[in-house]
Amino acid sequence: MVVIILVESRNMFVIRTLAITNDGEILHQLRLEEMDREDIKWFWVDFDRASREETLLLGSIFHFHPLSVEDCLDDFLQRPKLDFYDDYQFIVVHALDHTTLEAEEVDMFISSKHIVTYHKKPLPELDKIWESFNPSSHNIRGPFFVIHSVIDKIVDNFFPLMFKIEDFLNELDDHPSRSTRTNLMEELFDVRGDLNKIRKTLIPMRDLLYRIINSERLSHVKDQKLYFNDIYDHLLKLVEMMETSREFSSDIRDSYISMNSHIMNTVIMTLTVITTIFMPLTFIVGIYGMNFEHMPELEWKYGYFLVLMVMFILGFGMFLYFNKKGWIGKPGKIRVRQYTSKQTRR
Repeated sequence: MVVIILVESRNMFVIRTLAITNDGEILHQLRLEEMDREDIKWFWVDFDRASREETLLLGSIFHFHPLSVEDCLDDFLQRPKLDFYDDYQFIVVHALDHTTLEAEEVDMFISSKHIVTYHKKPLPELDKIWESFNPSSHNIRGPFFVIHSVIDKIVDNFFPLMFKIEDFLNELDDHPSRSTRTNLMEELFDVRGDLNKIRKTLIPMRDLLYRIINSERLSHVKDQKLYFNDIYDHLLKLVEMMETSREFSSDIRDSYISMNSHIMNTVIMTLTVITTIFMPLTFIVGIYGMNFEHMPELEWKYGYFLVLMVMFILGFGMFLYFNKKGWIGKPGKIRVRQYTSKQTRR
């Protein structure tokens, strides 16, 4: 059997262990085969970017079901879910990478005796919980408190991004800038794309928490239902913020398109009026540009000035008439907003 105490790779832990004794003592860096000691009340093992060989220890040492181990080995992203096995539960949750907005899978094997976490990318939320372990910590009570803390940290990490998106949309709607119209539309579609990515993570997470809270098979959750209800409330708020931002971005886009259409109609109307004014003038000029020998006023001394006067009076009169009708308008100026973001708030 391969025995791993603590493996370090690229200055980061691959497998780390933590155990709580019956006396409340916290033990670090125990060997994996020592986890079944009689004085250990429960333990936590974290697989951080483990290799395939190290991942297989989930089956060979902890004897987890091959299907749950296979979910950890798969390269594609598992949907957040809750699976029940004979002596443990398998939970998949999604964290969010604020840089790429891609979901990051976190797999958790949990029972009253242990919690084993597995993730393929660094997870700062989990690291904070690991470092916070001390005799006075609530997490020392048991694995389900750790599960609550991990999920709670992951969910809370969505709020800063949602607040930034809200601030961006508010700035986009309230404050003018020198951005071009094309840039504005590109920014709006980028934001909607980001919201769609977040939506694909939030909705399954909300459904997962609903199932955890209402499951009759998770007896430990019943004792801590208030804690998990708090996470569910946060997810409901996040989903509401996300949907509101999507609707708000649609309103901004529709208002912008309507404004552009109005401006385009005004420009077309103005050009049409100008064309209409010049139509009779062009008609007059066209007539007198024909090379016929016998035409009235061709040999008249004041014919040229009379025609110019008639053209001027006709054009100016039509201008006044169209202006009175309101058919001559000035194109409006598009007000484009600048992207800025404020920091988090709760």
